[in-house]
Amino acid sequence: MRAVLTVVGKDRVGIMSKVSEKCADCNANIMEVTQTILQELFCMIMMIDISKLNCELSEMVYQMDQLGEQMGMSIHIMHEDIFNSMHRI
Repeated sequence: MRAVLTVVGKDRVGIMSKVSEKCADCNANIMEVTQTILQELFCMIMMIDISKLNCELSEMVYQMDQLGEQMGMSIHIMHEDIFNSMHRI
């Protein structure tokens, strides 16, 4: 099982570190990462393996929401099945 994790917000030091640490805390394996800086806006997409989470996905979503609030960023997790359904014609 996989999920798509997105992070958007003002660029600053430590964003990838904090998000990666939270993934590790939940036992989510980061499979792919792409990130870019658009002017001063940090944008990152991660594909994460959630098959061995040590908590419910809803708990991980909540923890990432809290981290996003602390950092002043938008952090969103969407299960791959939902993501694929939304983008299917």
